Amino acid sequence: MTELMELPRNEEGIAAVLGILKQRFGDRFETGQSIREQHGHTTTWIVNQPPDGVVFVDSEEEVQEVVQTCIAHRVPIIPFGTGTSLEGHVNAPAGGVSVDFSRMDQVLQVNAEDMDVVIQPGVTRDGLNTYLRDTGLFFPVDPGANASLGGMAATRASGTNAVRYGTMATNVLALKAVLPSGEIVKTAARARKTSAGYDLTRLLVGSEGTLGLITELTLKLYGIPEAISAATCSFPTVEAACNAVIMTIQMGIPVARIELLDALSVKGVNAYSRLDLPETPLLLLEFHGSQASVKEQAESFGEIAEDHGSLAFTFTTKPEERSKLWAARHDAYWASLALRKGAKGISTDCCVPVSRLAECVTRAQEKAGALGLIAPVVGHVGDGNFHALPLIMMDDPDEVARAQEFVSWLNDLAISMGGTCTGEHGIGQGKARYLLPELGEGAVSMMVAVKHGVDPLNLFNPGKILVSDV
Repeated sequence: MTELMELPRNEEGIAAVLGILKQRFGDRFETGQSIREQHGHTTTWIVNQPPDGVVFVDSEEEVQEVVQTCIAHRVPIIPFGTGTSLEGHVNAPAGGVSVDFSRMDQVLQVNAEDMDVVIQPGVTRDGLNTYLRDTGLFFPVDPGANASLGGMAATRASGTNAVRYGTMATNVLALKAVLPSGEIVKTAARARKTSAGYDLTRLLVGSEGTLGLITELTLKLYGIPEAISAATCSFPTVEAACNAVIMTIQMGIPVARIELLDALSVKGVNAYSRLDLPETPLLLLEFHGSQASVKEQAESFGEIAEDHGSLAFTFTTKPEERSKLWAARHDAYWASLALRKGAKGISTDCCVPVSRLAECVTRAQEKAGALGLIAPVVGHVGDGNFHALPLIMMDDPDEVARAQEFVSWLNDLAISMGGTCTGEHGIGQGKARYLLPELGEGAVSMMVAVKHGVDPLNLFNPGKILVSDV
């Protein structure tokens, strides 16, 4: 269990703010125990630290009003999208108010000619693509969960399509946010590039609510490909599969997705999603382009796979078959939990240079085995990012301790390989202590200076990212 420090509470200020917000927002401000716990951390083994109240905002002006009220009374503010984050981002270690953005879910402007869209932060990934389906455009960042796009921007999310289309960091053109001063800032125009001053968009993307509350996003869109092909390829070992990935990237084959499932994950997916995939390490791929280019990409990959000992390679262009495969991949977390009834899944998230991928994944599997842990592996391996998922009985202190040892070891291993302790989940509370060894004192000191300059009272999502606040 990740141990968390409680930060000092401003009881007088919290009581005053609860009264003010209840009077102002009525039924859209709630203080019931269950709703507060739903807005604390619930996804993995980090302790739930619920806020004192939850306000459901409808507009940017209401966000600004809530911020000004909380700042006046020195009360913490914690943004909440859909609650799918994995590192304690929505916890309230000093109490305070959770600002729920789920009602701010409007698509404001689709600029089809410019291939961008302006949205409110509560719009979800699935919701946006459903809205866009008749335009011939789509938004590609796909973390698996149907997360809110505001939350995805705040945590610099990534996912299965990142190897071709990039992460939230490369797909947010501009945003608007309410700052700790109570002011509203617009970080950029809709232009595809700019050299105008500091890159405030990139500063706020990934800041996890510690510098501002995102109220509007301008996102890049992409044309829906003429042809899409999905493929599965089985290998005798994880190392062979990873080496095939490395060669695919080095050869410049423009795969849209290339996902790894180890044998244990495939077993879980087969049972959960009623598939009959060979229960050996598997790569699940997708190719986008013209009919001719998709065929060429698949054939080129097939040759690489054969050189690395592939056991079976099949591909399909049928939408229903592709959808079934990717639905199974997105359900891999739940499928893995079914491998051990009653267990909690602890999702790790390291990312290494692609050339070190095979070594890192193999060593992670060996370490889990040595510690006696059941830890299926999946990953967005086209960019070196993978997740091991130890399945832990939380009432077994020895097993919890071994899982803690594994998570710490894996983070340190990734950093030692020139990688990161988090490819897409963010730092939050769970990985705060790894930021210093990964980036060094100078970089962390600069982050502290930015945080103190923008939020001198430390009221925006306190206790997240920076160890000095935890």
